[in-house]
Amino acid sequence: MSYPKRTAALASAAALAGAAVLLAAPAAHADVVDVNYQCKTPIGQKRALSPIDIKGVRSGSGYRITMSWQKGVSSSPVELGKGAMSPSATIRLGGADSGTLAVSGPPNAAAIPANTPIKISDLTGTYTPRKTGKVTFTAATLTIKALGTTTTCTPTNNPKPSLTLDVTAAGGASNASSSGSSSASSSGGSGGSGAQLPQTGPEDSAVALGTLGGTVLLAGAAGDLWLTRRNQAVRR
Repeated sequence: MSYPKRTAALASAAALAGAAVLLAAPAAHADVVDVNYQCKTPIGQKRALSPIDIKGVRSGSGYRITMSWQKGVSSSPVELGKGAMSPSATIRLGGADSGTLAVSGPPNAAAIPANTPIKISDLTGTYTPRKTGKVTFTAATLTIKALGTTTTCTPTNNPKPSLTLDVTAAGGASNASSSGSSSASSSGGSGGSGAQLPQTGPEDSAVALGTLGGTVLLAGAAGDLWLTRRNQAVRR
């Protein structure tokens, strides 16, 4: 095989090797899920339906989880002034992990008129994998504190997971026993709304591995070029 053809074949093999690794990379999946809440308020029971979006972005050894509401829930018989309402929630973990993840967000940035659905700000928390495998994140209890009162909203329609992540526990542990809630740190965030494929550590590693494979094969092509030219020089 001539040198140009051999080089082209090796370059093609490098590209295919990288593509194969990327296709084999674990995927993350996110959906916007309708959640039917039943809320226990100081003035009685209320119902609210809101699409819920949960996204995960790799952050250090864990994931920054953002929970977003696309519609308001519950309401207040009186106006809630700026900063009068503080929201928090729990996300139920499933699949390879179990327990709950606590998320919270900032108080309302503007006044909320009386008898108006309360728009919940994005709630965030940090999830640190305790087990290796696919972990699901499903909307659970929403808590709203305002003017010295507490409103608790619970899903009644058994919603499906809004997010699935393929994670690796610290040290690569698999099926290790664990109990209780997942540790979380929370702060205000702007996750936005709508389905989006989260960024994941394993996928990033696959990109690096694919690049490494291509580099090794191209390095072999360069060595072949050097040997070919050296042999031609000797024959002359």
